[in-house]
Amino acid sequence: MPFDRRVWQEATTLRQAGYEVCIICPMGRGYEKRVETVDGIHIYRHPLPLEGSGALGYVLEYGSALFWQTVLAWRVFFTRGFDTIHACNPPDTIFLVGWMFKPLGKRFLFDHHDINPELYEAKFGRRGVFHRLLLWLERMTFWTADVSIATNESYRRIAIERGRMNPDKVYVVRSGPDLRRLKIQPPDERLKCGRRFLVGYVGVMGKQEGIDLLLRAVQHIVHVIKREDVHFGLVGGGTELDAMRAYARELGVESYVTFTGRVPDAKLLAMLNTADVCVNPDIANEMNDKSTMNKVMEYMALGKPIVQFDLAEGRYSAQDASAYAAKNDPVDMARKIVELLDDPQRRQRMSEYGRCRVETALAWEYEVPKLLCAYDRLFRSKTNRHEAPSASYPANGRRE
Repeated sequence: MPFDRRVWQEATTLRQAGYEVCIICPMGRGYEKRVETVDGIHIYRHPLPLEGSGALGYVLEYGSALFWQTVLAWRVFFTRGFDTIHACNPPDTIFLVGWMFKPLGKRFLFDHHDINPELYEAKFGRRGVFHRLLLWLERMTFWTADVSIATNESYRRIAIERGRMNPDKVYVVRSGPDLRRLKIQPPDERLKCGRRFLVGYVGVMGKQEGIDLLLRAVQHIVHVIKREDVHFGLVGGGTELDAMRAYARELGVESYVTFTGRVPDAKLLAMLNTADVCVNPDIANEMNDKSTMNKVMEYMALGKPIVQFDLAEGRYSAQDASAYAAKNDPVDMARKIVELLDDPQRRQRMSEYGRCRVETALAWEYEVPKLLCAYDRLFRSKTNRHEAPSASYPANGRRE
């Protein structure tokens, strides 16, 4: 924090509504201070020495996170106090912290970011014992929650059907873009590396994000369609970043792709504002089909036409602001990208549609009343509210 944009928007919204907010989160590059206050929000960061990529790695990562979340939650309890724990997964073990404070009358709100059973299956291509464990952890989290927040209707159905939550206690709060942050700016032509067009991507460099499929689309554009006037700017870090750089070399497209790694907002916005088309290559699987991706709405907020695989929630968000390639087909994605680059009028129509959809329906301002309604439900039984309640907000935030 404050790199995780959804959590930061929620935290600042609650702060503006009169809550005192403390956030517990891991350290990250550029965010190494153990304790600091930003915009009136108290941030407590802990070390996270390992970012898991295998089953054992996840056990070690989640175990370390749970230890520090517990320690820091007690620190907040004894120094500032709090009324509720607002828990964002992953990891799906934060409900154990909630259990500790339930006997003390503290409430527990679950903010469902990732469907981890589906994520595990997408990463490892199997189910088995860890998949069953994740289902159990998910069930225990919903069982612990007094109120749950879902990022879309697909997640809400999981909370009700798989989590067995009372529908009246499940609220949809989408990850709307903040138009105060996402400013449309003049392009930086240097980012095109001397080429006519730039295709932009922002997001995590992980296995389920489909960066390998995007690179195969780049290969098709460069070596099959024979287009040498297109450059690709890929913004983001993750466990697969080095592997994807190596894969670009293997495919012979290294000179056509810029990998920035994780960068500050200014550089991210420069890349997206310069892009002629933006892409979302998330692999078509059960997890991505049900998940709303922040990147899609950020592209729309900046007026960028999109190419993505045909996924249910992706289509709901973008509608006519996107072209849809056949699922997991890099050749069709390549064709769709080239078609858009060669049709400036269509790009302009998609740009205007996407920006208008954000301004009139998807921006964060439309989600604020829903978040505050969920908190009103959480505190409905509280009879004395002369003092503004406070929220302790543990979040690992590995995924967007």
